[in-house]
Amino acid sequence: MTKVTDIKKINVEHVTIHSSKEFSAVKSKLEGTIPRIDDGIFTLLRYRESARALQELEALPALSIFRFRDHGAVLQVAGLQRQSIQYDIGNPLTASKMTRHALSAGLYAPIRVLLREDSDGVAFEYDRPLTTFGQFANPQVDEVAEKLDQDLLAALENAAS
Repeated sequence: MTKVTDIKKINVEHVTIHSSKEFSAVKSKLEGTIPRIDDGIFTLLRYRESARALQELEALPALSIFRFRDHGAVLQVAGLQRQSIQYDIGNPLTASKMTRHALSAGLYAPIRVLLREDSDGVAFEYDRPLTTFGQFANPQVDEVAEKLDQDLLAALENAAS
């Protein structure tokens, strides 16, 4: 059997949204604006309750926080004190609208967003969904990614303001 490895170069736009606020204030505003996703939706899907899951998914806000990781805490092993949290932000219904046309889009959904504080202050960073998902060259994926791009930018700018 022959191994085939495809490698493709893509261009991705990286977004940084600076804030003049304290890290804790930006974090609180983000988490107060974008709710944590209810894991019950995934339980419904696991038990093949698709119709009920769809009703739940349609009632969700445009964005939810799936999970988060405290990268600042990890830096303590290097003797550094930094504030940095990585969030997975998205919407399962939005993801399904893309992955039904390009299953590989699941690699990027939900979107990873970093909230960090370092020498240049507090900022959000993420790779722009429109360019990330654009690699699939699929108009249906692009349409959904454009809306996701707008929703994410608006939510993060709001949290940073």
